[in-house]
Amino acid sequence: MKKLFLFTKDTKGPGYVPNNQIFAYASGLTGQNIAYAYVSGWLRYFCINILHIDSLKVGSVFSASYVWDAINDPVVGAYVDRRKYRPYHKLRPYLLWCPPLIGVLIACMFFDVNFSENGKVVYILLLYFAFDLIYSFQDVGLWGMIALSSPHSEERSRVAQWVSIGAGAGGAVVGLFQMLRSTLNGAGLRDMTVFLIFGFVFGLGGELLSMNAYRIKELVATDPPQKESVWQSLSVIRHNRTLLLICGARLAQELSPKVQNAYFFENCTHYVIGGKPISGQNAEFLYGLFGGIPGAAAQFFANKIAARLGGMKRILLISQSASILLRVTTFFIGYESIPQFIIMTLLISLVNLPGSLMDIAHRSLTSDSIDELELKTGLRTEGVSFSMQNFTSKMRSGATTLIEGILLKKLGYDSYRKEAGLPQSETFLKWQWPMFCLGPVVGAILYLIIISFVKDDRDHRAEVERQLKERRAAAREAAVISET
Repeated sequence: MKKLFLFTKDTKGPGYVPNNQIFAYASGLTGQNIAYAYVSGWLRYFCINILHIDSLKVGSVFSASYVWDAINDPVVGAYVDRRKYRPYHKLRPYLLWCPPLIGVLIACMFFDVNFSENGKVVYILLLYFAFDLIYSFQDVGLWGMIALSSPHSEERSRVAQWVSIGAGAGGAVVGLFQMLRSTLNGAGLRDMTVFLIFGFVFGLGGELLSMNAYRIKELVATDPPQKESVWQSLSVIRHNRTLLLICGARLAQELSPKVQNAYFFENCTHYVIGGKPISGQNAEFLYGLFGGIPGAAAQFFANKIAARLGGMKRILLISQSASILLRVTTFFIGYESIPQFIIMTLLISLVNLPGSLMDIAHRSLTSDSIDELELKTGLRTEGVSFSMQNFTSKMRSGATTLIEGILLKKLGYDSYRKEAGLPQSETFLKWQWPMFCLGPVVGAILYLIIISFVKDDRDHRAEVERQLKERRAAAREAAVISET
């Protein structure tokens, strides 16, 4: 009798990944994304609203730091590709040694430091630079393992599906923060204390959990590093058209006039259920919870959905087309009443249905592109290729942070008024709903234009795998002959 298990595919045979390794790998991504989601989602908010650093200064300085960090990421990736390593240990060491250091640095970012405004900026940036450097090595190792997990495209897609589910679970855990924050505030804890507690729980705890990913094995034999320099290694990515298009589309998606969702919910939503007011923090939690459930469920069927639609690229096209249509519809429905809030949440849940599959599609297509690049150049570039994912994420964060800082300043946002429980200016409140609902539409249109040029052909992938299999077999045979 076949054993029932969430991972339904039989993984027996060479080149297939045991289910227990996939589970460990996925749980490691859960931990990493708990830590990263807390930093990326709440550090800027913490600086502006808890440390009371000027919003434009936060936007400008953090944007510059994200861009500088992004430039470093491909260099880290190239170093990983060129570093000498034992067979089948190209990326795994980074999954074990980096997490504890990263976790400690994240916790320290949320300390109550009694410095001047500029002193606080310097303190946060120094910690952030150290965090980001070490995190780059961990991130390249974690995501690059998808490409090394199996020589088979379909198996890599299966791995990408489950680790993306794990990563999504990490983001969902941090989605509880607003509800937990509201509860702890109600119990008398200051916001400063709450942010510090979760710096340890989410930051340090998440990174320690990420060490589970070390249990995944490398099943693709990679050639010893060549003698070319890091800069020569970086130049190889110009041949990877798919990777460059995905990075360009993801970056364009963030060029949207919007700010963090918390500003809309905390300042504009005033709901009452059964005579009891619902705080903006709890409204945001409910919105995220029920709006995200369909998308989270869809991730379990990502590969089947992709096969039914005709490939991973179709998922990307449908997700952003749906975002444009449903967000425009939501804007005209409104948000002020409980029925409108319910309809808004339902429509956004439909946006998230294909949208939650985008990261799986990106990672699957990127892994396939590494095979194609190996066929063209004879080099495997897991380090450089997946460092480009981190590079793009940092550039996205830089664009988002700069746009957010400019918008908050232009709209007259005042963190001291928020702390005192006073309303923001009429101008600020007027623009929250359009930015919240329609801002992402701008990025969706730009994304669609760029991603339409990506090629996704199943027969071509099969031919690439066949040729690589023959080439690797011939190389092994030649090595045996030379030894004898």
